This record gives sequence, structure tokens and C-alpha cells, in this order.
Amino acid sequence: MSQSLPFRRPAASVGPAATRRPGVPELRQAPLDYTYDGSFEGLLTVLFTIYERKAAPNSIQAHGAMQGGLFAQPVAVATDETLSARVWKNLLRYLDKDARTRLFHVFLSEAPDRELLIFRYADLAMRTGRDISENYADDNVRRVQRLAQQMYREKHRMEAFVRFEKTQDGLFHATIEPDFDVLPLIAAHFTKRYADQRWLIYDRRRRYGLYYDLHQTDVVEFDSATPRHSSAVSATVLDEREPLFQVLWQAYFDHVNIPERKNLKLHRRHMPLRYWRYLSEKQPREQRFAAIRNKRPVQSPTTASLPSTTPDGNEKD
Repeated sequence: MSQSLPFRRPAASVGPAATRRPGVPELRQAPLDYTYDGSFEGLLTVLFTIYERKAAPNSIQAHGAMQGGLFAQPVAVATDETLSARVWKNLLRYLDKDARTRLFHVFLSEAPDRELLIFRYADLAMRTGRDISENYADDNVRRVQRLAQQMYREKHRMEAFVRFEKTQDGLFHATIEPDFDVLPLIAAHFTKRYADQRWLIYDRRRRYGLYYDLHQTDVVEFDSATPRHSSAVSATVLDEREPLFQVLWQAYFDHVNIPERKNLKLHRRHMPLRYWRYLSEKQPREQRFAAIRNKRPVQSPTTASLPSTTPDGNEKD
């Protein structure tokens, strides 16, 4: 059976009819439950299937997470990369690039109803004759904008707060546990910034990471049987100078700090407490901080101008 692209460019119209896109099929069939493999490409394939079947989604969930009714039979949608690419490209007929990117960020946010939120936003955009990115009267638009802002904030903080440890084989390793799935968003930043060294950033919560081998950045996954209780790298695989580097960094942080200007409330606002576990300067000190005493005492002008004398009162030569 031939499949027609559901996202067709609408015909031109004027007057009140211009508020609806005639190229978008009406979803007249009974709502269905859809399942997919959990990937963004799979979700785009689900969007295609919705308009092909003309059946709105009652729910969209990943395989194995379906919680439908007793007699509900979910529609399992197999991921088709060709269809997903066509859907992603044709969304630009109704959304600009920034708005389309926000939908991808919503998917990475892992919000419980992210699939339905993406569908509602895309469907509203296709049935509206104007840009909806600033239509904050609509709850879906507000939520997409809010989630996209949270994703941008998390991405920026991960780029700023990631700290690497060097292993014996020259690999720089960092373990993170962000609130959102930001690895796809920070890959380009670290690939460009650390292009001269091998590195691995591992997301402990989602059990996958990014590995750069001096040529390209790849997605890597780890054995699910690996313990999750600790994010630290074993000391036996670290470079022997790594503890020294951490002590030096902590000493630098302590000496540039100005105790008189301490503002812990402002500090925690710009660097939330949940990020401190990634930072070397926030770890317990092996050596207590002591001020560097390498300066001569300052003499007052009157003391400096008086000549020194011997015990019998005669001036020294």
C-alpha cells in the first residue's frame, strides 16, 4: 500500500478559512494507543502513522512501558528512518528551525508526557495559519518554551562544570548525572574545545556516554551489570599525577577566594549544590588551607626614616 506524506504544503486561501491548513488530514478515527522504540526517529515515525491512520493518539509510550486499558490493543510502530527524515524535514513548512529544535529539546527533557506534548505542538502549528512560537495563551506552547529553557540552562551548566580526570592511558574521563539527557547537546562543544585529547563523558543515570578518539565523537554504552553506586574512577587506573593536579587546583581556588566578600546565597544560585559533586574545588581538602606568607612586613614611614642605633646609643654605620 502506497504511503502519502501527511505533511503537505497547504493550498493558499484567504479570509476565515486561512486559519486552518487544508493539507492536514482530519483525525476522524477513534483515538489509538501507540508504542515505539523510545528513539526520536521512532517518535517521528509515530507522527507519520497518526496522520496516515487519521487517528489521534490516546497515548504514545515506549515499548514495554505501555499502561493502557484492559482491552486496549496498542499500535506498535516500527522505526523507519526514511519516514522520520521526511517528517523532520517537512516540519519546516510549519515551524522555523528554532521552533523545530525546541521539539527535539522537549524530547531530551524526558518529561513523562513529552510525546503527546510534541504531537500537540506540531499539530497546532500545522493547523494554524501563523507562527505559534509566541502564542503563550496556549498551554502546550508555554510548556515547550519552558522545557526548552530548562534544557538550555542544563546544557550550559554541564559545559561549565564538567571536570575531567586523567587515566594512566591518557584518557580524560568525566562522570555526570544531569537532570536531562544533555549529552547530544554538549557533544559539539567538547569535541571542538578538547580536540587535541582523548576524552570520555559518561552519563551515569542513562548509562551511556560520549567518546572522542582524536578523530570523531561516538556514542558508547556500558554493560548494565556495572554497579551504579559510585561515580568515581578507581584510583588504580588514574594517572599518578592526578591527585597532585586536584590539590593544585584546590589551592588555586582557595587563594583566589576573598573571604570578606563571601556570598553563599549568590554562589549557590549561580552554582547549584547538585553540581558540586563534579567539582574538584568542592571536594574535602586533604590539606587545610593556609595563607601564603611570602611577603615582608610593611614598615610605617616614621619607622623606616629613623636610623638604627647600637645599645650604647651610637648610630650604626
